[in-house]
Amino acid sequence: MSRWKDKYVIGLTGNIAVGKSVVRQMLQHLGAYTIDADGLTHRAMSPGAPAYQPIVDTFGQFILDGEKKINRAMLGNIVFSQPAALTKLESIVHPIVGQAISALVSRATQQVVVIEAIKLLEGQFADAVDAIWVVNATPDTQVKRLVEKRKLSEADARLRVNAQNAQTDKLAKATVVIDNDGNVEETWKQVQAAWTKAMKSMQAGAAPSAPAAPSAPAKPAPTAPAAQAGPSAVGEVTVRRGMPNNAEAIAAFVNRATGKTINRMDIMMAFGNKSYLIAQDQQDTIHALVGWQVENLITRVDEFYIGDRVQPEAVVSSLVEAIELASKDLQSEVGFIFLPLNTPQSTIDTFVKSGYSQTTVDQIKIPAWRESAQEIMSQKPESQILTKRLREDRVLKPI
Repeated sequence: MSRWKDKYVIGLTGNIAVGKSVVRQMLQHLGAYTIDADGLTHRAMSPGAPAYQPIVDTFGQFILDGEKKINRAMLGNIVFSQPAALTKLESIVHPIVGQAISALVSRATQQVVVIEAIKLLEGQFADAVDAIWVVNATPDTQVKRLVEKRKLSEADARLRVNAQNAQTDKLAKATVVIDNDGNVEETWKQVQAAWTKAMKSMQAGAAPSAPAAPSAPAKPAPTAPAAQAGPSAVGEVTVRRGMPNNAEAIAAFVNRATGKTINRMDIMMAFGNKSYLIAQDQQDTIHALVGWQVENLITRVDEFYIGDRVQPEAVVSSLVEAIELASKDLQSEVGFIFLPLNTPQSTIDTFVKSGYSQTTVDQIKIPAWRESAQEIMSQKPESQILTKRLREDRVLKPI
């Protein structure tokens, strides 16, 4: 068993651009509590966070940008060209992030926890987990993803891929290998199969009872797993968590609500980085939909659609309740909802009644939260932001 009592912990790793985060999100859909260790590292280095001042004191003020944030690219150039500098950086960051991860695992309500880390096997959690899942992809696929998603030149992408330890080292220690070279649907099938096998193995070994893959969520309760949140009654409409088998219906509803032309595979791709909540009637017709994610303890709702046959006020209240229930289970500290500028005031008022307030990026004081909101606003500039503090304690407390 892992070092945490009554927890089954999966260590998820793989080299750059193999698709670790996609697999992590899929495991969250299936009921696991998931942690992005590299994302926590970035948060630990933001202004006011525990690692910020020690790093500045060690490497100097020149690593700061115009906003006094650590320029991670500049810091990376230093530490990856000087092994002693990398060792020093890791001696600052790793204990802080390790403490944060331990706190998150210990207070998780889920019995299955996933820790994603690119250097899992080289770090402090290699011997602390129950299983090691390695995501694999060919170097050509890695390069293609870096070029398409991170806008690197092919030469720079290949440099990054070739600079890492051989993927074969990770594969040799894997309990499970997920091949992520094909389409996302094939990856989903592998993850489902590996999850089912792991759950059976746990039960056979008298490990803590594991949640089953959610197929028919029950009415939400404060202790319900995030993946099983819903339904929440709204007259004859219920709110439940969408799953990949709902992809075709979700795509059809988005097309009706927006005039877009997306298809089932587009939604399957989206499931690699977000979740959906759907409001359905008894005939499984979708009348409202939100797309959301919890990343680095921050909830972001970046899609929100309501059909014309449902009272917005009732649907909004139930969707907010379901989002917050799932966010609580995922230990989210703050929620941000991004709505189009032309959203009716009556809809906004319903969010306000649920405790949300309108804000702007500049008004968000906590750097990690502001950076997260700015990322969405850069993609959807014609949006307004609603926010609500979801828990008072923060796992990376400022110093």
